[in-house]
Amino acid sequence: MNILQTPEFREWFDALRDKEQTQVSARLDRIREHNHFGDMRNLREGLAELRWERGLRVYFSVVEIDGKAVLVLCGGLKNDQKKDIRRARKILERYARH
Repeated sequence: MNILQTPEFREWFDALRDKEQTQVSARLDRIREHNHFGDMRNLREGLAELRWERGLRVYFSVVEIDGKAVLVLCGGLKNDQKKDIRRARKILERYARH
């Protein structure tokens, strides 16, 4: 499955520590290669989150862009979850209009 990353996700990812970048990259590789999402939760209306034990979150949507793809919207931490979910929904709406 293709993985498409928004600029908002790239900015967040680039600010992570090396260990966290490795964890996120490994999960995205498993999705790309094996369609295995691991610990995730459906947030409804086309939005879902990848979860890690230490509170790391990545928000995504499975979309039809040149076949099926995972659109990685943004990331955050559990303690900022409500704000991050609102942000992810706005980003998803922007992509849905194109």
